[in-house]
Amino acid sequence: MPVVYVIAEDWGLRAGVRAELRERGIEALGLESASDAGVALAADEMPDVIVLDAGAKAASEPAIQLLAERVPTIVIASRTEAAEMPKGAKILRRPVRVAEIVEAVAELLGTQRA
Repeated sequence: MPVVYVIAEDWGLRAGVRAELRERGIEALGLESASDAGVALAADEMPDVIVLDAGAKAASEPAIQLLAERVPTIVIASRTEAAEMPKGAKILRRPVRVAEIVEAVAELLGTQRA
């Protein structure tokens, strides 16, 4: 079963994306911080895809940036604020619907398996 990290401080975003991904049979972990991601990695839960809220404090953490450069990543970013984006990340600009995020994850997972 694929694993997706949903890294966001906004619990509404985390909960909505996690619920939709789980409905599709994808293991989705809602993480609020870089230390939460570290705990998941230590538990051998390596992500297949990361959904990263660019506005979250964790997005600027060097460990998250490194992980996002190694794992396919979708960044949810503001239309008005500049954010440091991981190389090769797919960018979705706000306002964005949960369904759009879930479709982007499904596309990355499909590409990864092909």
